[in-house]
Amino acid sequence: MKISIKNNQEIEKMRIAGKLVGKVLDMIKSYIVPDISTVELNDICHDYIVYYQKATPACLGYHGFPKSVCISVNEVVCHGIPNKHQKLKEGDIVNIDVTIIKNQYYADSSKMFFVGKCHQKAKNLCKAAKDSLYSTFKIIKPGMQLNVIGNTIQKYICKTPFSIVKEYCGHGIGNNFHEDPHILHHKNKFNTIKLQKGMTFTIEPIINAGNQEVFCEKDGWTVKTKDGSLSAQYEHTILVTESGCEILTLRETENIHSTYINI
Repeated sequence: MKISIKNNQEIEKMRIAGKLVGKVLDMIKSYIVPDISTVELNDICHDYIVYYQKATPACLGYHGFPKSVCISVNEVVCHGIPNKHQKLKEGDIVNIDVTIIKNQYYADSSKMFFVGKCHQKAKNLCKAAKDSLYSTFKIIKPGMQLNVIGNTIQKYICKTPFSIVKEYCGHGIGNNFHEDPHILHHKNKFNTIKLQKGMTFTIEPIINAGNQEVFCEKDGWTVKTKDGSLSAQYEHTILVTESGCEILTLRETENIHSTYINI
């Protein structure tokens, strides 16, 4: 395993990319309305990234992925492919996953959106996914074993009626989309490496309303819950600092700290 430790110049480039990702997710919120198609949302994100931000959507063409962002609706767990025939409807929950390349460095984040009025259980699910992610920001620090992240997420979700998808994980990120290490989102004994200042990675727990089992569609990308239950995911790109962590993809509309002091 080769883990990249970023220097100050690289970190600054990732901060720039991270701010752009946050701005895309803030921008697209007003377009999340009934009857808009997921491909229309994709195209709005694409044009904003390419023509306004002068950046590159990392998903487009990645291992053959055909669109610029992933859009996962209701029971779609992750990697949903935007489709002109899929139109949002009142009560849907939607995850939009945005990864941007700027100055050869990547940043990656996703969040949930509500289409009109949603059922309370759907809101509770999304809140649990978000809060399980947020719970990790208060414990990340140099010298900590990586598996404490997964243990913390599972400890939080065990207090809810929901389940954690174990097939997908966070990942190192920098001048590559996916780098070492893998970030597991459940209790585990495998991630025993110790965090170091300058490490950058994503944390992106996927939480299901029903059981944790999932399957991949024949398109090779779209992952869904086996029981048809709703699924929610939140993701941020994180920097390990000398005393805690920094959220590189923090959105302007997000009511949390950008840095956490945990030592």
